[in-house]
Amino acid sequence: ISGNTDITKTMVDAIVNSANTDLKMGGGVCGAIFTAAGAEKLQAACDVLAPIKTGEAVVTPAFDLPAKYIIHAAGPVYRDGSQHEENALRSCYQNALRLALEHDCQSIAFPLISAGIYGYPKAEALRVARETIRDFLGEHDMDVRLVLFDGEAVKISEALYGEVESFISDNYEVSAELSASRAPRRKRTKARNIADSLTSWVDAKRSLLMNEMSEASFAGPATLEEIVKSASESFSQKLFELIAATGETNAEIARRANLDRRHISKILNDPAYSTSKATVFALAIALKLDIDQTRDLLERAGFAISNSRKDDLIIAYFLHKGIYDIDQINDILYDYGFPCLGTMGSS
Repeated sequence: ISGNTDITKTMVDAIVNSANTDLKMGGGVCGAIFTAAGAEKLQAACDVLAPIKTGEAVVTPAFDLPAKYIIHAAGPVYRDGSQHEENALRSCYQNALRLALEHDCQSIAFPLISAGIYGYPKAEALRVARETIRDFLGEHDMDVRLVLFDGEAVKISEALYGEVESFISDNYEVSAELSASRAPRRKRTKARNIADSLTSWVDAKRSLLMNEMSEASFAGPATLEEIVKSASESFSQKLFELIAATGETNAEIARRANLDRRHISKILNDPAYSTSKATVFALAIALKLDIDQTRDLLERAGFAISNSRKDDLIIAYFLHKGIYDIDQINDILYDYGFPCLGTMGSS
């Protein structure tokens, strides 16, 4: 999920227009897409395809947009929830994703369909979007993004928000319990923080290698290159073991982590592949690791949970509580202004 982003500027192969059945230029997101693409050219292309039915989708060139295609999906007008609105909304996402697949799109960006003037409750519209996209990604590989223009769709209970706030307050820059090393002071320079973190990490990896290698086979201090290579191999192997222990497929783990299956395949098949801290966290959530297991997995990838980062502490809260709902975690991260976990919906 990304917020306060102009979907017309999103760098993807296709963007989705929340269209009316006549495929006419409207207001809101629809109007912005027409204007940015070139209203006259886009309207001429749409007129050839109109009309369409609610739940259906059609594709046109993107003209002046950075995307290759615009997929126009006709969302339902929300009445009372008993008029098959959810089925129609699911069809919008399914048909748009099918068209993206048919046109060899590797990435696609959706607005929250029908959640504007069509009156679909935003929290419900977000739930339907997430579920439908996640089902699709269980079978196909694609970078799928949801672009939200406000935070109304993300509903967080006051109780949960209060607990997370309390956890952050108790641990932010004061406790070493959640960090593999002491957090740098905020007044220190960014360069100094990076240098100190790298030095600590190298020392830790060198110590780990020395403990694991016999005296006879140890031919001298490990180089930084050897340490990095060893850490990457260790992470890849550990991830393979953790996935195998679940008895589930890579695709299922990827779906729960909001990740493209290809991403996991790259990690498992290329020991030197460098992944991000957010990806490791997403995998830990999908694998339902506890805080210590997550810390271990992060360390193998060259990272650590830091009590000087509020986004780390938010994730640590959920790990401590054994809550592995990535949507709920992403809602909190979004509310705090941090990037969400996983590639589905991140930008």
